Amino acid sequence: MPEPVKGLRERKRLDTHRALATTAVRLVADRGLDNVTVEDISAAAGVSPRTFFNYFASKEDAVVISHADHAERSRHIIEKFLATPKEISTPRAFIDAIKEELAHVDENRDEWLGRMKAIHEHPSLHSRAVAMNHETATSTIEAIARRAGVDPKADLYPTLLLTTIGGAVNAALLHWYQHDGRTPALELLDEAVETLLAGLPEPGGRAR
Repeated sequence: MPEPVKGLRERKRLDTHRALATTAVRLVADRGLDNVTVEDISAAAGVSPRTFFNYFASKEDAVVISHADHAERSRHIIEKFLATPKEISTPRAFIDAIKEELAHVDENRDEWLGRMKAIHEHPSLHSRAVAMNHETATSTIEAIARRAGVDPKADLYPTLLLTTIGGAVNAALLHWYQHDGRTPALELLDEAVETLLAGLPEPGGRAR
């Protein structure tokens, strides 16, 4: 019996986080960051400010961090990437692993349009988003190195792959946002990636 209770508590935790995050995005996109307080977000989401701070350290985090289990989701991407059959190239395996997260953008179009509007209009939100992505960079580089069979400290390839594919994701999302999400983000990513892959050989095939 304890497990179902734990499951319900976890779902409630995730749901409360999502409610606060989506509310923060909506309010900040509508009013601007400086015109929204933690109290505003909490009241609109139907919780107390004390509850808000159980989930977020600041209103900036509430806008940027869309899921309470973002660290677990990052680990899942790495696990999926490392489990991809070896006959699939390292770049392709990495792209396939991150597509699940990008699908969330298409599934929650209005939320992500609001989030990107807020991030583009407020440098502090942009800085927080960059910092959050940086937190997972080391483990991702190590995973790429492991799959490619290289030393992450001695070989440029893992960092190059991460930053290049990251650039493709950012370009796809920016284009998606600038065109109000009319073309699916996943479709734009595929287009960006196909353009890159022709010129991104794996370690064994490139000149030194």
